[in-house]
Amino acid sequence: MTPARGASALVAGATGLVGRELLRQLAEAPYGRVGALLRRVPDDLPSAVTPIVADFEHLDRVADRLAVDDVFCALGTTIRTAGSQEAFRRVDHDYVVALARLARARGARHFLLVSSLGADPRSRVFYSRVKGEVEAAVQAVGYPSVTIVRPSLLLGARQEFRLGERLMQPLGPLMPRRFRPVHARAVAATLLRAARAAEPGVQVIESRDIAD
Repeated sequence: MTPARGASALVAGATGLVGRELLRQLAEAPYGRVGALLRRVPDDLPSAVTPIVADFEHLDRVADRLAVDDVFCALGTTIRTAGSQEAFRRVDHDYVVALARLARARGARHFLLVSSLGADPRSRVFYSRVKGEVEAAVQAVGYPSVTIVRPSLLLGARQEFRLGERLMQPLGPLMPRRFRPVHARAVAATLLRAARAAEPGVQVIESRDIAD
């Protein structure tokens, strides 16, 4: 299956590493309309993408603009950037679940989520636990199709510097396949393939299965 011509897509987290790749690749996908949920409109937003400027604390204010077929969610931050575990959870869990619920209530049928390697709601690691909890919450919303992609370390041209990622990159080829870094381009391509397949139920794609 492929998205019906004229189908619509929405990207949340469109200014991030995976989100920017998604917008670039969606330009070549058979969608009639592509929207990007944003806090502010970046200068390099593709002309074919419709910006939806929103306060993520009040997504209900733009709820009518979330009536799409496929939702690609690449929202995410780090505890360091967010400033606290509570603020991190707000972005990586609460905003994601709110989006999933609002879009589903307006007819969205496929929710595609960028999660993380090691996501587990029972994990002792806070980051992994939150990722596991948001996966479970999204699955409970009631979408006909849910795709969850769990990448390892992401490669690509970030707008922010992350020392840990920079130090780990040279070690990538030496790591077991499930831990090797993956390029944001490959994650975006994997999400688009899943959207085209539109398999019913829940599909979880681990990092080792992500490929260009």
